[in-house]
Amino acid sequence: MSDWNLILDLSPLPGSWNMAVDEFLFHLAQKNSAIYIRFYTWLRPTASLGCGQEVTRVLNLEECRQRGVDVVRRMTGGKVVLHHLEVTYSVASSRVDIFTATLEGSYRLISEALVKGLEIMGLKAALASTTSASYARSNLPCFAYPARNEVEISGKKIIGSAQKRAGTAFLQHGSIPLIKEIELLSAISFGLASFRQESLTSLSDELGRKISYEEAAGFFCRGFEDYFKVKLKPFQFSAADLEQIKKIEISKYANSAWTLQKIEPAGV
Repeated sequence: MSDWNLILDLSPLPGSWNMAVDEFLFHLAQKNSAIYIRFYTWLRPTASLGCGQEVTRVLNLEECRQRGVDVVRRMTGGKVVLHHLEVTYSVASSRVDIFTATLEGSYRLISEALVKGLEIMGLKAALASTTSASYARSNLPCFAYPARNEVEISGKKIIGSAQKRAGTAFLQHGSIPLIKEIELLSAISFGLASFRQESLTSLSDELGRKISYEEAAGFFCRGFEDYFKVKLKPFQFSAADLEQIKKIEISKYANSAWTLQKIEPAGV
């Protein structure tokens, strides 16, 4: 069996760096049979756009600027997400014998591993059975409604995820809020009605206590290990890896041409 590599970033990191690391892992997954699982969090409040979204339709950029919210564009699709006090995960692989050859199959398996982590944490979670057609067509934020095979607790989305594929290789990443930040999300995004605000949740809300990033990430590591019957091996980037990640960050994720205009730089 190929190695299951764990990247556990304990310090909060800038959004542009986080997105560059995930893209680098996607490229690694295209080159070898290893599996990369990463957990990370965010240095500043950061709104991430799905790769195809029109920024002015989903975000109030002036409000973001005034409130100190960074903006990045993901390589994956989906809807806008406010990242801040959360656990973010990513999984990169090209192993069809483990994750299947389809987006839906791999998405479901990863969601089930995340559900296992929530169960170890003491929470009862399930996968959403359908995606609301009106939500799919809307410009609402990611956490307004669960989508098919996303993780929910009592009908409330607790994990929002998105995936990018190229052949057999994929990168899936997702957001798991530690606390709710409804006021900030409502201020910077459009269309989050009050009745949907009441449906937002977080790990702390569901547990009835505060939980730290480190504690929560530990539960999800155990969830992946238990679900897939593997042992995650700590993985460190080489100096050459870090140099390449920095190049991706500068040319793409810290570049307003990509973030605001969807213009992908050549050679990335």
